[in-house]
Amino acid sequence: MAKVVKFPGPEPVKFGPQKAQKRKQNEQEKHGQLSLFQGGRVIKLGQLSTFEEALLLDEQGDRINAKSLYLKAIEEGEGLADAYCNLGILESTEGNHTRAIDYFTRALKENPRHYESHYNLANLYAEVGNYNLAKVHYAIAIELEPGYPNSYFNLGLTLAVTKEFSEAIETLRNFIRLSPADDHKQVNQLIDQLNSLR
Repeated sequence: MAKVVKFPGPEPVKFGPQKAQKRKQNEQEKHGQLSLFQGGRVIKLGQLSTFEEALLLDEQGDRINAKSLYLKAIEEGEGLADAYCNLGILESTEGNHTRAIDYFTRALKENPRHYESHYNLANLYAEVGNYNLAKVHYAIAIELEPGYPNSYFNLGLTLAVTKEFSEAIETLRNFIRLSPADDHKQVNQLIDQLNSLR
């Protein structure tokens, strides 16, 4: 069972798994229009690949059929790293940590530079309390995608939990540099708290 370390102050929002996606934005979305058929049943007419269909079902919350189609995409050799990564996320959300780690590492076997797998593996390791491995995978994720702010935030929290306060503060400042101003108040409060602990 994972131990949750709660920091005083407001809870951070919008941080979680990062799905691997291969879909392109449709024309309506590019022009700010919403699809009239969101949530409708998808009937495959050859326009979606197996992986894309799995991703669509996954985003609609149909985990069972999404899993099945991700596995089928893997059998077909399509989007191997992405499919394994998304299976890892599904297993992780169901509490199957061992299977999730297996899927994330399979994704990394297919593509050692698969950013989403490093990021999600780091989140999982942090959740189960293996902070050293979490730090390694967050650092790799940052190396691969230095512009993604959530990696800095989560690494900063992990460093704070391991009492590496100076490094945590520096990492959280990188998050502030890359994120929208709406997120800064909570992080500045956390930095103030960490400064008092140094």
